[in-house]
Amino acid sequence: MKKNIGNYNAAFPTPIVVVGAMVDGKPNWFEVAWIGIGDRDIVTLSVTPSHYTCLGINEHKVLSVALTNDKTLQRADYVGIVSGKKVDKSKVFDWTPGEIGAPIPTDADVVMECELIDTYTAHGMHLLICRVKNTYAEESVLDEKGKIDYGKCKPILFEPRFNYLRTGDLLGPCIEPGKAYGKEE
Repeated sequence: MKKNIGNYNAAFPTPIVVVGAMVDGKPNWFEVAWIGIGDRDIVTLSVTPSHYTCLGINEHKVLSVALTNDKTLQRADYVGIVSGKKVDKSKVFDWTPGEIGAPIPTDADVVMECELIDTYTAHGMHLLICRVKNTYAEESVLDEKGKIDYGKCKPILFEPRFNYLRTGDLLGPCIEPGKAYGKEE
């Protein structure tokens, strides 16, 4: 029997990402766990507007969104804990400028370079609507068709009890009835 646990948003886990933007001529980074998909080329980020990185996002209208994995998780967690208003986080990740000017962390396996197209404010949060302009991926995480293999890049996920989860297990193809778990119906 199911128990009503209240108005709990159960649409988790979500990927942990590091968002980067230029602030006063330097990159600043922060960790975001509230990320969504709006369309094939639309990413949404729910952020507290007081984040220091938001200054650069609002000024330049470009940002990077990097998937976190084992090799970047400790630094992602750090940039989510400390404020760029108090600590210079520009050197936490080595970076290079993307094609539209967002700072791209060089050791992240998958990074989307986005333009800010709109911001909605509700309940004290900003919902950033971002269009993906460029996606940069290490060749080591691509499949034979040049697409991202999430089993290889193993993004880290966030769940609302403030835990991280690792991805990577392939269960099978979707959109093929009964084949997702190797069982035909």
